[in-house]
Amino acid sequence: MDIKQNIFVAVDAVVFGYSSAQGLSVLLIKRKNEPCKGCWALPGGFVRNGESLEDAIYRELHEETAVKINYLEQLYSFGLPTRDPRAQVVSVTYFALVRPDAFEIKANTDAQEAQWFALNNIKKLAFDHHDILEVALKRLRGKLQYEPIGFELLDKKFPFSELENLYSSVLNRPLDRRNFKKKIMKYGLLDQTDEVQKHQGSGRPGKLYSFNEKKYFELKQRGILFEI
Repeated sequence: MDIKQNIFVAVDAVVFGYSSAQGLSVLLIKRKNEPCKGCWALPGGFVRNGESLEDAIYRELHEETAVKINYLEQLYSFGLPTRDPRAQVVSVTYFALVRPDAFEIKANTDAQEAQWFALNNIKKLAFDHHDILEVALKRLRGKLQYEPIGFELLDKKFPFSELENLYSSVLNRPLDRRNFKKKIMKYGLLDQTDEVQKHQGSGRPGKLYSFNEKKYFELKQRGILFEI
């Protein structure tokens, strides 16, 4: 069978960041070259000959932003024939959730700038990257239903309010504080320490908690329904 194809494969990364000060953000680059020169976009690019998808996404992310991440989860493949004006390009996308202050970002190769953007401050992205971002955000929020995530984004010891702020930021809605704490605590994912947070203003300082990694991996292996 003689089949001629002219299809290219690319990879794109949706790197979400979380901090208590800024909430949920995403790492973007400003494109240096056409098409979409000067537009903000997700980090990514074409897969090289003989290169695996995983090697390609880590390379592109590091080349364009100087960010090195230990693990990115594959998200989805986007293959609309008209998504790239240069040719028919299939993009295999990946996503991760990290602490922005753990990285020093620096634009390189075909990126003019690299910057963290609050999700509510993103107006337009190159190609179909806004659609990719929406799918990644939906996946991130969906993961909260069956897997506790984001504990590694908090300090080693943290007040419960910080965990609440993290989940509220990801879900983009306020939480029932009492109900949320009851659900979290019943899984045994947090250990209460003897320390309290530094006094800030009026009111009683709250207890500090630490993340129980052993319990987390036990629950992850068994599978849980983590409704928030």
